[in-house]
Amino acid sequence: MSFKTILVAGASRGIGLAVAEHLRSQCDRLLTVSRTVAPIGEWIQADLSDLAGVGTVTKAIGEDRLDALLYMGGTWETDAFTSQYRFEECSDADIARVIAVNLVAPIRLVKALLPALRRSDNPKIIFMGSLSGRDNFPGREVANSASKFGLRGVVHSLREELRSQQISVTVINSGNVGTPEVLADLAAGNLLGGKAIPIGDKLRKCTNCQVYRNRSIKGILN
Repeated sequence: MSFKTILVAGASRGIGLAVAEHLRSQCDRLLTVSRTVAPIGEWIQADLSDLAGVGTVTKAIGEDRLDALLYMGGTWETDAFTSQYRFEECSDADIARVIAVNLVAPIRLVKALLPALRRSDNPKIIFMGSLSGRDNFPGREVANSASKFGLRGVVHSLREELRSQQISVTVINSGNVGTPEVLADLAAGNLLGGKAIPIGDKLRKCTNCQVYRNRSIKGILN
């Protein structure tokens, strides 16, 4: 299926950039949102943890339709996923930042872009979650885990709220994905776990996808 307009939030690097590169041939218009320059698509400079940033994105779309919104942004505490992490040593600013980026920002963005999504014949909303948001996952990162559990709740509630409007809502919960940043940390011994999911596998076969198990991002969009 060819989509007219796709928006990828968090597209300057990592998973967001890989997803944007994967999808750019599948749409007529690719919007990429990030604080720092995104190398592909129509870049919208915006900090989505700030209300003004959400407004910037909304203004850029205007009265156009939006066929798919992919929120790929995410962050975590200082020293997260390393042996140096200590919850008691996390600053209040660190905790607030993680919750703002991982949970509050996607809620606000979806709310602001619902009118544009309703203009599509087959609208999709896809969030990048984490294994940290799955039951019984042994994650120690308190703010990150809280935000990812919260994102699951957002998806469940949005799915019910938007069911009658036929807007699909999905969250993908995965482990370490082999972005350049993750691979560098693993090589330096800075991350626990020792393995990463190749980005190509992530895009083609999301084996840890909570709702669409064994389906790719492309498959979810179709």
